[in-house]
Amino acid sequence: MNAVAFTVAMAIFVFGLWLFGFAFEVTAWQLPIFLSGILCVSVAVAIPVQILRD
Repeated sequence: MNAVAFTVAMAIFVFGLWLFGFAFEVTAWQLPIFLSGILCVSVAVAIPVQILRD
């Protein structure tokens, strides 16, 4: 289960970083895209914290 959680969290984390960079490339919707990146990174950090809490 830990390997699956790590894989999912890492994929979400990398996607969030990609959204950070993508927000500077588009000409519209920069703020929602950047905030989506922040949410993705936050969720990616929260997944292992909740699983390893037990």
